[in-house]
Amino acid sequence: MKRWEHFDYEERDGVATLTFSRPERLNALTFEVYADIRDLTDSLRRREDDDVRVLVIRGRGRGFCSGGDVDEIIGELLKMGTRDVYEFARMTGACVRNLREMPQPVIAAVNGVAAGAGAVLAAAADIRVLASSASFRFLFTSVGLSAGDMGICWLLPRIVGLGRATEALMLGGKISSEEALAWGLASRVVSDEKLDSVVAEQAGRLKELAPWGLAMTKQMLNRAASTDYSTAIEMEAFTQTLLMTADDFREFHAGFTGKRKPEFRGR
Repeated sequence: MKRWEHFDYEERDGVATLTFSRPERLNALTFEVYADIRDLTDSLRRREDDDVRVLVIRGRGRGFCSGGDVDEIIGELLKMGTRDVYEFARMTGACVRNLREMPQPVIAAVNGVAAGAGAVLAAAADIRVLASSASFRFLFTSVGLSAGDMGICWLLPRIVGLGRATEALMLGGKISSEEALAWGLASRVVSDEKLDSVVAEQAGRLKELAPWGLAMTKQMLNRAASTDYSTAIEMEAFTQTLLMTADDFREFHAGFTGKRKPEFRGR
């Protein structure tokens, strides 16, 4: 397993955990952190073994991730030419694309602030568990940029609806954990001290499910968002046909009839 230098990473009992580890900077992102996120998520997306069933993303200290570091990213971007800035923007977008396209479910454990690109990375997760202290802010217009960054203008309206997404992205105001729950941006809100245990419980539940079934569910959710209804029906019929002839479906039946817990293997 590669050692990642710009965040903490471990794999244990089928769960991979990425922990942003610059607490003194509220886990602000640097060029190197972005590059490592892109490369790690790409490696998980392409991974052929079943050693990692779930990815958890969390932040160390008082916040999840405060977005791009003002000095180490914004200051440096002002010195770059158009082509180099474009390559940076594509790299950040690849982080979100990989999170959405990787077969493993992704859980964001959000404590404290998730701002700018940090809010986008959390939104890209499949499940977002928030501590009561958590909040979101999409800050892009506040720094003179379009709020369309890293695919969030596609993603956020599909989570919270066009009206709320427009307000959140244009005004960039604080979204509390309670508001995030009411909007559907949070899957659950728990007390700060229970965040890690609840996330571990959610990861455990996902580990017990058929990994190929979960991967295909992500595929259907991603593809259905940009297709018509009849095509979606056909696409889901093809997918279910594939999975109904796979080993995990037979294993469910064997476990059910044998009164035992099925052992899914993603085959």
